[in-house]
Amino acid sequence: MFAKGQTVIQLVERLAPKHIAMEGDKIGLQLGSLRKEIRTVLVTLDVTEEVVEEAIRLQAELIVAHHAIIFRPLAHLQTDTPAGKLYEKLIKHDIAVYIAHTNLDVADGGINDMMAEALELKVTGHLEDVHTDKLKKMVVFVPESHQNEVRDAMFSAGAGWIGHYSHCSFNIPGTGTFLPREGAEPFIGTKGKLEQASEVRIETVVPESVEKQVIQAMLKAHPYEEVAYDIYTMDLNGRTFGLGRVGRLEAPVTLDAFAQKVKQALDVPFVRVVGEPDREIKKVAVLGGSGSRYVKQALFAGADVLVTGDIDYHTAQDAIAAGIAIVDPGHNAEKIMKKRVAEWLQARLDEQKVSTRAVASQVDTETFKLM
Repeated sequence: MFAKGQTVIQLVERLAPKHIAMEGDKIGLQLGSLRKEIRTVLVTLDVTEEVVEEAIRLQAELIVAHHAIIFRPLAHLQTDTPAGKLYEKLIKHDIAVYIAHTNLDVADGGINDMMAEALELKVTGHLEDVHTDKLKKMVVFVPESHQNEVRDAMFSAGAGWIGHYSHCSFNIPGTGTFLPREGAEPFIGTKGKLEQASEVRIETVVPESVEKQVIQAMLKAHPYEEVAYDIYTMDLNGRTFGLGRVGRLEAPVTLDAFAQKVKQALDVPFVRVVGEPDREIKKVAVLGGSGSRYVKQALFAGADVLVTGDIDYHTAQDAIAAGIAIVDPGHNAEKIMKKRVAEWLQARLDEQKVSTRAVASQVDTETFKLM
């Protein structure tokens, strides 16, 4: 059995929820349909002609990419342009394209965490907070016989976290009443007869980002035909998501040694370095993609060096004047997401007991070469 496209994307959005993307970002399904079985998912940084050819060879029905293929509304679709040819090939081979961009950047376990982990940083915070998850309270009434199953299902879907504590809930025993009418198929009781049942009121907290998943998991585990539950909005905040990561190295190193570490850890052909080679590096800020605008945030965080891509000449000059070093591994350093997202997605697909496979693209989409 293979997973449906919508199921695959629900799993992707567990890692990178859409609502934490930055405003105006081009994410989600950009081309094709998810209403089909998916045998192979190709995970890639960019969707290029070579990547599409790879998807065709692998007979992939879905591409999950980080960078969008459609940036603005299309006025026309001409198939004799580079972009038009790409869209045409994808459509002809029935390959859907789904984009997870800034939501994958800021997500816990997303690209910035992947880069920080590769650089062996002990993360202490974000470069910039962009979204704070609101907390809600969920209350559901469950027959005593099924309270453990329903509670466990909710916890597994992401409910019950308070700080560093998981599986948090409050449970009150009581008596539920109901009268099954014509057309009902009651789990407990008889049609036309008022029934009293020993039930448990389960209360737990639910982050807004996983609310739908928790409700779906609860309903699936609950034995009742009609489930009584409530969702309350609370004036409390949960996790904060942010761009970039700030962390410390286990031991200080020189900028030259650290730049070599960045090159090796992020598997890039070269890095550009701003700063004196023998400068001591202890605290590091890292941001995947284009980070020219975040030098001030890195300075404010107390970082000795900022690791990010697409640094321009004047930003480099400003960094030198401000006293912060920069290591630029290029925008393509975000390719770290290919293997790691594919592995994460494959593990979730295996949990679903489906035969769908997630594959990391082997195409190198680096555009710059040293001569």
